Amino acid sequence: MESLVLWYQSSLGHFLPKELFVFFVSMLPLIELRGGVVVATLLKIPLIKANIICIIGNIIPIPFILLFIKKIFEFMKKHNILSGLVYKLEARAEKKSSGVEKGEFIFLLLFVGVPLPGTGAWTGSLIASLLEFDIKKASLAILLGVLMATVIMDIVSYGVLGTMIG
Repeated sequence: MESLVLWYQSSLGHFLPKELFVFFVSMLPLIELRGGVVVATLLKIPLIKANIICIIGNIIPIPFILLFIKKIFEFMKKHNILSGLVYKLEARAEKKSSGVEKGEFIFLLLFVGVPLPGTGAWTGSLIASLLEFDIKKASLAILLGVLMATVIMDIVSYGVLGTMIG
């Protein structure tokens, strides 16, 4: 994340506010809120402000993924647009979610909330959509998972990392 912050400071930092940069980082798949909080820490954005920016940035893509990803994937496979990647993402979602039909709410909450590699709101939304989980339950579980991840990342970034860079 330090290299991402250095890149921002040397290229975009002159005209893009650091808060907007953190917002965009939090929207990115794979990086998401987890990276956004670390970047906010490195850019010395206050905790509450960083949380609001990162949470909003992380949840904005979720309704679109839940509602449209299956149709987008079908279109991409039909027209052979990155179809290999689509099949890979579908297989990954299927693998990560095996056996969760009965406990889908808790699964999604923990999957999104525990900040481990390959987890998060994007992948959780992808799993929920592909396995046709109830959209209202999935949305709530993902939102609560994002809040849980925020608390965990605050402790790690503003606690441990904050002490190291402060």
